[in-house]
Amino acid sequence: MAEEKKKRGSTTDIVRGIAQPLAAELGLTLWDVTFTKEGAEWYLRIFIDKPEGVSIDDCVNMTHAINPVLDQEDPISQEYMLEVSSPGINRKLTRQEHFEAFLEAPVRVKLIRPLENGVRELEGILIDVMENGDFEVIIEEDTTVTFTRKECSSVTLIEEY
Repeated sequence: MAEEKKKRGSTTDIVRGIAQPLAAELGLTLWDVTFTKEGAEWYLRIFIDKPEGVSIDDCVNMTHAINPVLDQEDPISQEYMLEVSSPGINRKLTRQEHFEAFLEAPVRVKLIRPLENGVRELEGILIDVMENGDFEVIIEEDTTVTFTRKECSSVTLIEEY
């Protein structure tokens, strides 16, 4: 099974491939898929979105659509908890298309290592994203900072700047 999984891609890539068409059939956009261990438990989280906002019914419908397919395909060898939800207002930007969709939006950048001045968290306006995934944020009116994704522990939208 492990060799077969390696040939097919990462767990999140496999689940993304399963979830994408199901979400589309339900009129939803697949925002992200994560598979993380918290304590002793594994969580498969599927984040869905739609322009008018995600309802509980949308989450239930997506859960009902994907559960039998996950059971049949069995892409995850260990036990896990499935959660389907909205990415929320302060959503994480993790994929290239997320950054491109939210140009000129206010973001909070959390760095893995602090800058020379000791700052580890910055807020600003996302002004550019490059093909290699690097992105630029205006921190103050006259200060533009370029970050690589590898430097960041997270980049999230913020409601207010």
